[in-house]
Amino acid sequence: LIYDSFAQYLVAEKGYDKDLLTLAPDSLDFCCKGLVLDIEEGNFLKLAEDGTVLRASHGTKSMTSEEVLETYGRREWKHFNTVSGMVSRSAKYYLYDNYFDLPGALLCARAVDSLNQHDGQKKYDFWKDMVAAIQHNYKISAFKEDCGAYFPEVKNHPDKYLQRCPESVKKWLKQLKSAGKILLLITSSHSDYCRLLCEYILGNDFEEYFDIVITNALKPGFFSHTPNQRPFRTLENDEEQEALLSLDKPGWYSQGNAIQLYELLKKMTGKLDPKVVYFGDSMHSDIFPAHHYSNWETVFILEELLGDKVTVPAETESEPLEKKGKYEGDQPKAPYFVSKQWGSFFMDRLPGLENAEETLVRTWSCKCISTYSTIAIPTLEAIADLPLDYRFTRFSSNSSATAGYYPSPPRALLPNEESVTMK
Repeated sequence: LIYDSFAQYLVAEKGYDKDLLTLAPDSLDFCCKGLVLDIEEGNFLKLAEDGTVLRASHGTKSMTSEEVLETYGRREWKHFNTVSGMVSRSAKYYLYDNYFDLPGALLCARAVDSLNQHDGQKKYDFWKDMVAAIQHNYKISAFKEDCGAYFPEVKNHPDKYLQRCPESVKKWLKQLKSAGKILLLITSSHSDYCRLLCEYILGNDFEEYFDIVITNALKPGFFSHTPNQRPFRTLENDEEQEALLSLDKPGWYSQGNAIQLYELLKKMTGKLDPKVVYFGDSMHSDIFPAHHYSNWETVFILEELLGDKVTVPAETESEPLEKKGKYEGDQPKAPYFVSKQWGSFFMDRLPGLENAEETLVRTWSCKCISTYSTIAIPTLEAIADLPLDYRFTRFSSNSSATAGYYPSPPRALLPNEESVTMK
């Protein structure tokens, strides 16, 4: 749906090739978290922890090891310094690090393919059109105005796109609240869309689960901006009202900043430095800024950890996805699949010449996990049944790079199994 909503806009409004509207079933294999788009070159890159390029594609077409070495060499990619500092916006690259963004990566790659075919371009100028497509489909008023292709479709068929929250997770949220914890929901979505999602996922009483709800939080800016730059606002009928000078009581707010939120938490808990644990699924918008600016504990929701549970024997590879789902108890139909084109999210081999000795290295995405998150889990369900005082082993500078994965580290990071996982 996300892919279609962008593609329709590019074709109808910006004159792109109609071929972009049709998707081959296997083309979603291109979508892999942690890719960086080099906008000017039209290349997608998978980076090692030291910033060298492990794999690359021009548009959707994979580059060979030789081409990667020829283009990027064995040195740090030129923008690695700014990417690894998690700087938000750049006209030169874009980091794809969550599932909401990823269909856009596939569309950009296909746009590059199509521009090559027609114009044989060397420098690319599609990005401003992508930004316009995002703006058109997701601007704040889009939900209310039924604008774009995305919101109208989710409103009409929520059951097709949303999964209800498991009972175990609802019970866990209630337990936390009964134990005197303050529960917050912080989302960059606007209040009307947030309400639609939460009513479907948690039920009409969803507001009872949370003490504070903050929508249109515009993360990562929520963490990095000062109260002057990003004040809280109240909402009336989903319209933002005037700026608040301070946050005085729990409730539902829009925009805002972590500094004033923390002041409110001090007041509510009566503690000088209340401990906050923040759960998120985007390294760039959630985990890094909450850790870096607010010094909160962070739990990274990392669905890639589900890719490890099931080993499908080679001869059943050709089975349809629906069938493969039978290996997973309560997981959604298809367990998480590793992209054939991009390989493991956690490890990869350095591109070398044909007969060179292989060297396995951690990806940059993998390094970020142990650097910025306290623990990483595949889903909330994975921890919902644990006692509230369960002690997790953290990632920390003195422990192994796999310590914080719960319930277990990805197989790619365990010794002696690389050859199996990397084939």
